[in-house]
Amino acid sequence: MEINWLAVLVAAFVPTVIGFVWYNPKVFGTAWMNAAGMTEEKMKGGNMALIFGLSFLFSLILALAMTTISYHQTFVYNSVMNQPGFGDPASEVGKWWADYVAKYGTNYRTFSHGAVHGTLIGGLFLALPIVATNALFERKGFKYIAINAGYWIVTLALMGGIVCAWI
Repeated sequence: MEINWLAVLVAAFVPTVIGFVWYNPKVFGTAWMNAAGMTEEKMKGGNMALIFGLSFLFSLILALAMTTISYHQTFVYNSVMNQPGFGDPASEVGKWWADYVAKYGTNYRTFSHGAVHGTLIGGLFLALPIVATNALFERKGFKYIAINAGYWIVTLALMGGIVCAWI
């Protein structure tokens, strides 16, 4: 399986773009600041280059993870990749893999399919429990959880759609 690095790179920009919109004061920004206990002074106190740099690095990691979450054929590839002769197209497993890819390699490779996987697996089954657990221990309320989990659900849906359609 070959990774489309352009798709991963484009998907990695999604959290920043959605974040600029989602956390804008005219959308959820003011409500998030209130729910998070943030002030304008706290917001100005951070090293923005470091914050955005690390955020983009983490976004790259997420985009790469979304390729395995949204692309069904990854699981088949992973189950045969260590078989003797896998890298040899003339071997039994090499021929089997080529036949599999020819028959099923493009199944479920759409933006909408990837968005469903991003929403369900990435957003609801991974991000929501993580955000909610942290929020509970931080003593944050439902609004905080809803705003942040909503952001991740939408973001991971778009990331999943991009990498699935372009892989």
